[in-house]
Amino acid sequence: MSVMPPVYLDYNATTPVDPRVLEMMLPFFSQRFGNAASPHGFGCSASSAVELAREQVASLIAADPREIVFTSGATESNNLAIKGVAEFYKDKGRHIITAVHEHHAVLDPCRKLASRGYEVTAIRPRPDSGGVIDAQQIKEAIRPDTILVSIMWANNEVGTINDIAAIGALCHQRSIIFHTDATQALGKIEVDVEATNIDLLSGSAHKFYGPKGAGFLHVRRKGPRVRLDAQFDGGGHERTMRSGTLNVPGIVGLGAAAKICQHEMKNDEAMMRELRDHLEASLLAAIEGSHINGHRDKRLPQTLNLSLPGVESDRLIASMNDLAISAGAACTSASREVSHVLSALGLSEESARGAMRLSLGRFTTRAEIDWAIARIIQAVQAQTEQTDETCHM
Repeated sequence: MSVMPPVYLDYNATTPVDPRVLEMMLPFFSQRFGNAASPHGFGCSASSAVELAREQVASLIAADPREIVFTSGATESNNLAIKGVAEFYKDKGRHIITAVHEHHAVLDPCRKLASRGYEVTAIRPRPDSGGVIDAQQIKEAIRPDTILVSIMWANNEVGTINDIAAIGALCHQRSIIFHTDATQALGKIEVDVEATNIDLLSGSAHKFYGPKGAGFLHVRRKGPRVRLDAQFDGGGHERTMRSGTLNVPGIVGLGAAAKICQHEMKNDEAMMRELRDHLEASLLAAIEGSHINGHRDKRLPQTLNLSLPGVESDRLIASMNDLAISAGAACTSASREVSHVLSALGLSEESARGAMRLSLGRFTTRAEIDWAIARIIQAVQAQTEQTDETCHM
């Protein structure tokens, strides 16, 4: 096998900062270092850059710039959306709907609210749905006291895309606030908050070639206007919804990354889908009994989640220190428990423990994919042979 540098196929965990994004950020660490809340020239320069980024992010999701609230990332955005709605509208109702295979950045705030007397209905995907949550399931779960539905746009582990437009239309019809964690969808597929009746949308820069530590929450201003109880107090920044000195370099990077994605997303999507399909077909053909997890069609173009029979993915990944892939979400990689996403899809424990996620990105090449195919096949064969020898001892 030809020697190559380490190959990165874990773009769903995080992406490298695009060099064009970094170039836009650099002046705000030194020459243009002002606090965006300061009234002098340095502050005004920073404030102007923040407002440009607000416009760039809003344009990516077809929103009004005044609907963008900057945060430290999607986890904070999810907490602000879910807890903020729950606390502001508690007199209207205390029932929240989500799904069992959401990211923990949604599930954990919901659990916290449940401990405070709120009721949470966590919907399980239908058998053989590939993990898709549809509007009928939401409709069946709605109660008179339902105030919020939180369903992710696309799943981070298997890439499954939910029926967001239909769910949004249903929630709009029922006057229920609809939040979506769009962290994995942004920059990969089209996201339009108006066309899909989204009231609240969370995003994070580092998932689409921006910096870590910068994110946003879209908060609808009209039709209807959404109100939130702030989770941070101290200064009234971001129209009182998120106090704290703004991370100007990070926000500039977030805006620049959004702008690049808006212009290059279609080309990136076609390229990643072609490479993903080649990777998928090659591994399925070479590894007997392997199968795809999640929906075969309704999924992100760069995500492949594959179960390998008789293989422990943790061991397999550890044996390939020259290839970066994962067994699931990065935030839970230290846990030895079976993925809650794969369990929700009905996988057996053995199949779930043999699952690995490969996710491609803007900088992935065909040569890297071909090398990764050979490397994975080699590692699987080595683990299988080792297992066979152990069984015969």
